This record gives sequence, C-alpha cells and structure tokens, in this order.
Amino acid sequence: MGRYEQLKQEYDKLNEQYMQLFAKNQELEYSYVHLQSQVEEREKQDLEIRNLHQATRKLKHDMKNHFMVLSSFLATEDYDKAREYSSEVIDQLNAMNTYVETGNVLLNHILNEKFSVARNHGISVKAEIENLAFAKVNSMDFSSVLTNLLDNAIEASMEVKHVEKEIQLLVSKRQGYEVICVKNRTDHSVLDTNPTLQSSKTTNRESHGIGVSRVKEIVESYNGIYDIYEEDNYFCFSVFIPEE
Repeated sequence: MGRYEQLKQEYDKLNEQYMQLFAKNQELEYSYVHLQSQVEEREKQDLEIRNLHQATRKLKHDMKNHFMVLSSFLATEDYDKAREYSSEVIDQLNAMNTYVETGNVLLNHILNEKFSVARNHGISVKAEIENLAFAKVNSMDFSSVLTNLLDNAIEASMEVKHVEKEIQLLVSKRQGYEVICVKNRTDHSVLDTNPTLQSSKTTNRESHGIGVSRVKEIVESYNGIYDIYEEDNYFCFSVFIPEE
C-alpha cells in the first residue's frame, strides 16, 4: 500500500470519528437546551403556584373582615349595600385563577398561561383533561399546536358580541389517538364567512386563520389527522395524534 493510500485511509477514519463526535455533540446540545427549557418551565410553574398560594392566604385572612362588614350591613338592614359588597367579594374570588395540574409540565405551563389570558378578557374556560404523555410529539411541536389552537380561540372569542364568551378544551384518548379539541362559542358561522380560514389579522375579524396552516403541517408530520367543524354555535378544531 502506498503512502498516499495509507494517509487517505487514516484521514477517512478520522473524518468518520469526527462526524460521529459532531453528531453526538449536536445531540447533547439539543438535550441540554431541552433540559434547560424544562427547568425554566418548572421554575415559572413554581412561581405561579407560590403566587396563587399567597393570594389564597391573603383572601382567607380578609374573609373574616368581609363577613364582619356584611354582618353590619345586614344588622342595619342595608340590603343594597350588603348585595353590592358581597358581589365585590365574589368578583375577587372569581378573579383568582385555579392552578391547573395535569402531570405534564409543559401542558401545565401552556394551560395556566392561556387560561389566565382568557379570563382576563372575560372569557370563561371549561376543561376536561386526561393525563396523557403525547410522547410521540416533541415539545416544540406540541407547544406550537396547543398554543396556536388556544390563541385562535381566545382571539376569536374577543370578537364575540352577542353571546357569552366561552372556550372549551378536551384532552383525551380515543381509539388509539391522543386528542386535543378546542372549541369557542361564536355568534356567527366562521366557515360560512371564511371557509378556508385565511388569516385576516389586519381586521381581526376571522382570527381562526392565524396559525392554522402551522397546526395542520405539524399534525400531518406525525401522521395525524385534524377536523374543523361547527356545532351548537361553537367553532371546533380537533387534532388526533396516533399513539404508535
């Protein structure tokens, strides 16, 4: 074997080792970033829980005073002020967001953040959530799907004028699929006025178009399916991701 062939073999071997190390380094970097993201999400979640507990303790401390004030109004038969004061206390209770705990750190973070935004805009939220792993879907894709669906529902709900603003979320398992279904109440047919769900963010009239193409793209990349429909004055977007 000539010197050139020997050097070339050594070069090819070193290059192969380098590529293996490079790939391993890339994998470690991705794992590090993913772990760092999880730590940040956990820290934010812990802060949200602490803030909720502090607000609960403060309200509990104040309740004694609230009852004393109500008692004084009732004792003097000032029922109008009693009703007004009790209404203010109820509003305080309703303003306290109940922390959602699903067993999934990323899901917790997204739901608590989006539910808080919805409530701040006067949108009631109903949720039925099973403890599902969505192990097949990487964190970035899962976050993108769920945040887009909830953002669209919130944006659309903010435009509703003639019915109560409401969002419903269902996370469940159906016949081998992990399912996310987001519904929001509407006062008109979105599919009649915008059947292709094109975004018109400049007018903000049909907000369902925002991010829809991205959701479809991600779902299809996992061999999943989606269903967009309307029923009982709700716009519905369901996503089905196969478990296997």
